[in-house]
Amino acid sequence: MNPDQRTGADPGTDPATDAAAPAGGETPGDGPGPDPDGRTGHRHDVVVVTGMSGAGRSTAADVLEDRGWYVVDNLPPSMIQHLMRTTADDPQRQKVAAVVDVRSRDFTTELSRALRELAEDGWRPRVVFVDASDEALVRRFDAVRRPHPLQGEGLLLDGIRRERRMLADLRSNADVVVDTTSYNVHQLTAKIDSLVNADQQLRLRLAVMSFGFKYGIPLDADVVLDLRFLPNPYWDPQLRPYTGKDAPVRSYVLGQELAGRYLDHAEQLLRTSVEGYLAEGRRYVTVAVGCTGGKHRSVAVSEDLALRLGDLEDRGVQLTTFHRDLGRE
Repeated sequence: MNPDQRTGADPGTDPATDAAAPAGGETPGDGPGPDPDGRTGHRHDVVVVTGMSGAGRSTAADVLEDRGWYVVDNLPPSMIQHLMRTTADDPQRQKVAAVVDVRSRDFTTELSRALRELAEDGWRPRVVFVDASDEALVRRFDAVRRPHPLQGEGLLLDGIRRERRMLADLRSNADVVVDTTSYNVHQLTAKIDSLVNADQQLRLRLAVMSFGFKYGIPLDADVVLDLRFLPNPYWDPQLRPYTGKDAPVRSYVLGQELAGRYLDHAEQLLRTSVEGYLAEGRRYVTVAVGCTGGKHRSVAVSEDLALRLGDLEDRGVQLTTFHRDLGRE
């Protein structure tokens, strides 16, 4: 860690850093940052990293620091605006990240106020919310043998659920939610890196993710498509060993008349939604395409759907595909 670059109000560690569970947004604000008396000529990138304790905030902070960001850990929300103003004219600190976590019942209100004040000052902060399933968080805290910050005298799960309730509104308003349930530390590093260090001319990042319902619906899904009504290649002994990336399975799934009709409707739905996302300034959207195991139908349809929507890249939309559960069987 570079002590001249990263600072913190409270040392502490994040269980996800040392015990990350095993993997699926435009980039930082691109407006100039103001000084106390008005706007400066410098462009200021502002990211606020928050989310569930144990979900990977510290790992996200490490990634940002390694990429040249000025990172402040455990910063009270009321201090974010002061941080931005004091670094606005520093050419060495034009990419600033504040990592904030729950400290009181007023946390959500304080952070919302801080973000509103930044917007009023002319900055466009991005909120990255890291999350994970309750089961994954329990495993991570158990692994490092630390109590949850809101656990008190109760059970670990009580603290997790209390924090989840407190952060519900913030999560729903975040620019991007990163579900780290099935990420290892390297996958989380790659995910955070792709979110904050990519082409800044992008208007929208649209991720098409395949998954298996038996492993749970992705926490970061904005749209969920259910393909379990289609015949399952798993029951064909000749197709079972293959995946939706292989030609035999693709032909079997996509060659069905019902699948073709469904894809036509899904494509139109997503094109219409993208119009709205762009109009509203939405920067990250995840479309989750699910089947039973995440190996055959969802993979084939995700790949085909991304191809159908490929022309959206001409409008500043970056399309990516990710197969969350491929290889888990």
